Amino acid sequence: MNLTTRTGGVQRRTPAPYLRRAAAAEWEALWSTVCGRLAGKRLGAVPLALTATSLVLLFDLVQQLPGGVGLVERVGVVRGSQPLELSLLRTPLSLFVPALDLPVWGALAQVLVVFGIAEIVLGRRQTLCIAYAGTLAGTLYARLAVDLGPDSLFGLPASAALVRDSGPSAAVVALAICTAWRARAWCTGAAVAVVMAAEAAMLPNLAGLEHLAAVATAVLTAAVGELFGGYWPRVLALVRASADTARPTAGALTP
Repeated sequence: MNLTTRTGGVQRRTPAPYLRRAAAAEWEALWSTVCGRLAGKRLGAVPLALTATSLVLLFDLVQQLPGGVGLVERVGVVRGSQPLELSLLRTPLSLFVPALDLPVWGALAQVLVVFGIAEIVLGRRQTLCIAYAGTLAGTLYARLAVDLGPDSLFGLPASAALVRDSGPSAAVVALAICTAWRARAWCTGAAVAVVMAAEAAMLPNLAGLEHLAAVATAVLTAAVGELFGGYWPRVLALVRASADTARPTAGALTP
């Protein structure tokens, strides 16, 4: 039903129907997929998201204990000042280390929701790979930004090498972009990218630039998957079809 308002005897159409149609086009397929999977398996549909959320909570609890910050630092904190080999070794766990100066509930909500939706839409393996790729891109870019220096548009001062990497946020950004791409929620994906760009422009710090690196990695990953994701399955299908066609012929020629 179209909603109208009367102003000075003139009926004016409200944008509600258009907004409903736009929201349906953007999120209806995604919503039905997620709700359908959760209705069937409940929390069993998102074991990876639950595990990731639990790890973020565990690291935060350990950080609150006496000596816990030092333990977390040795296990999962990555900084640009560290040797590259050590950073790469810690990067998988650094994905789950929340920031000390931000409320942990925000990180927990982001990880649970975004990882959960990605796990349903993309699959468990792709979700894990994209999350790690986004985090790794941020880790490597932090070193590049320090090397570029503060005079460069995408550079940072040397002091940024002492700052913690962004934790789970880079993975969340990468997963949000790739999930929106797969679900064809183009406005949502674009909104995430624009917000990250605005953050980096207004607050040119390590976390903002790492988020931009995660956005670039996610767009590249999604584009490559779009172009070549179905290539090898089609090749294998053709090979199987050729083999099935040739098998009776070979049998008929056997004396």
